[in-house]
Amino acid sequence: MSQLDKLQKLVADNKLDIAYISDPMTINYLTGFYSDPIERVLALLIFPDNEPFLFAPALEVEAIKDTGWKYPVYGYLDHEAPFSMIADQIKKRNNNPINWGIEQDQLTVSRASSLKAQFQDADLSFDLTPVVQAFRLIKSAEEIELLNEAGKWADFAFKVGFEAVKIGKTEQQVTAELEYALKQHGISQMSFDTLIQAGTHAAEPHGATSSKAIANNEMVLFDLGTIYKGYISDASRTIAVGTLNDKQKDIYNVTLEAQLTAQDYAKPGVTAAELDKVARDIITKAGYGDYFIHRLGHGMGMSEHEFPSIMEGNDLVLQPGMCFSIEPGIYIPEVAGVRIEDCVHITETGCEPFTHTSKELTYLG
Repeated sequence: MSQLDKLQKLVADNKLDIAYISDPMTINYLTGFYSDPIERVLALLIFPDNEPFLFAPALEVEAIKDTGWKYPVYGYLDHEAPFSMIADQIKKRNNNPINWGIEQDQLTVSRASSLKAQFQDADLSFDLTPVVQAFRLIKSAEEIELLNEAGKWADFAFKVGFEAVKIGKTEQQVTAELEYALKQHGISQMSFDTLIQAGTHAAEPHGATSSKAIANNEMVLFDLGTIYKGYISDASRTIAVGTLNDKQKDIYNVTLEAQLTAQDYAKPGVTAAELDKVARDIITKAGYGDYFIHRLGHGMGMSEHEFPSIMEGNDLVLQPGMCFSIEPGIYIPEVAGVRIEDCVHITETGCEPFTHTSKELTYLG
């Protein structure tokens, strides 16, 4: 049974009249078609006892058909009223659907209002977000293989990026070189904007790659990922240029110990909160607890950030097939920033990473 069939069964079992799926990544997961519609409307409509249909901008219709989508697809032109057209197609299958399932995390208030304007009796209270999260939580063997392949290209990107690092070269120049090398090998997309931060710039964990030049005797943080057949990689490494002082080395070594210990601890039966605590306790004991300012990890698969969060307060028990990042970091303003990350999948006895670039401190220059 396909994931789409499973969701249709859930719609029927919960006595829903219709499910309105609007997250492009969920649509990709269920249909094999991905597009970011930007301001346009893209939706998958699922019924308990009728075939589903896709509604999309007219310029996407042929691309949808090319994926092998076997059900109806309807397109609209920019000057047309999409929700009126969606309503026309829905009413051919159910004249007045009352009980709706929607992705509450994704559907905007404006678009929910547009649906209500077409179906005034619609009850939009059934949230499909946790349902979809549960579907995507456990990856199949085929999905794991695609994630492994994406991880291989992340390792390639690290190799090229490390070789590109030179004193005086900017973060942006290094990024350009590694992304160009990937494109030459057919990897045309990164899973998120490549992040390369040198020296004290790395103490901004949500900073951006900049025109800052790499200097001697500092660390350079790499955070990158690739997309392979719809599945992503996400990994971080921090390297050294020149000679590091004792403080820089200590920050690195503590982060490495936290990452390796957590990765070794990750296995079925452990909770997300327990795994976060294993890494956090090491960093706190070393005196850097105030500088580890984010969760230990996040789920990943078709998106770089998926359910679940590996963090304090999350008692979700890890199971085989779950995939997530393990990425402790220490960020001390005006001193240094270090993050070390692998994404892993839980096996029957432990976990296996998707990336394999060495985490021992690499010295360049």
